[in-house]
Amino acid sequence: MTVNQIIGDSQKQIYANFGKRFFAWMMAQSSSTYDKIVSERKRSLFANLQGKVLEIGPGTGPNLPYYPKDIHWIGIEPNPHMHSYLQKQAEKLGLNIDLRIGNAEWLDAEDNTIDTVVSTLVLCSVPNIDYTLQAILRVLKPGGRFLFIEHVAAPQGSLLRQLQSTIRPIWKVIGDGCHPDRETWIALEKAGFTSVNYERFDAKLPIISPHIIGIATK
Repeated sequence: MTVNQIIGDSQKQIYANFGKRFFAWMMAQSSSTYDKIVSERKRSLFANLQGKVLEIGPGTGPNLPYYPKDIHWIGIEPNPHMHSYLQKQAEKLGLNIDLRIGNAEWLDAEDNTIDTVVSTLVLCSVPNIDYTLQAILRVLKPGGRFLFIEHVAAPQGSLLRQLQSTIRPIWKVIGDGCHPDRETWIALEKAGFTSVNYERFDAKLPIISPHIIGIATK
C-alpha cells in the first residue's frame, strides 16, 4: 500500500465519520417534527408490547416514549454517534436500555428469543433488505411479531416515483444510505413470514410521503 493510498483511505474515513456524526445531529433535531405526524399511529402500533423488544436502528430514541417501562428493550444501532442521544433519552424517561453495536443484517441476539422486533424508517437504508428480514425472522420467537413504519416508493409511473429515482444517488449520501424509492412491501411479502398485514398512508412529506405501517408475524 502506498502513502497516497493510506492518506486517501484516511480521508474517506474522516468524511464517513463526519457524515455519520452530522446525520445523528440532524436526526436529533428533526425527529420530533416527524414524530408529530405519526405519533397516533405509533401509539396504536406499539400498544401492549411485552417481553423482549428488539429495535433495529433506534437512532436518537424517538420511539422510546411509546414503550412500557417493564419491557426488556434491546437496541441495535450501528451509528455510534447516535448512542449518546439514545442514552440521554432513556435517562429522561427512566428506561433501562440494552444498547448493542451491530447492524440490521447481523443482529446481536440469539435465535428464537425475541418477542417483538421494531423498525421505523430503517428498512429504507439497510444495504440488503432481504438479509435484514431473514435476520429478523431468525431472532423472533415462533409467533413473534415484527412491527414497522417505513417510507416506500411511490406508485410506478407517477411523477413522484420518477423524482424519487432521479434524486436517489444524492438522497443516499444525505440520508446515510436511504433509498427513497425502495419497494419495501414486496420484500416483506416474500420474506417468509406467516402473515404480513400493512396499510398505506400519506405522511405529507417531500419526496418520502408514501408510507406503510403494519405487522408481520413469524
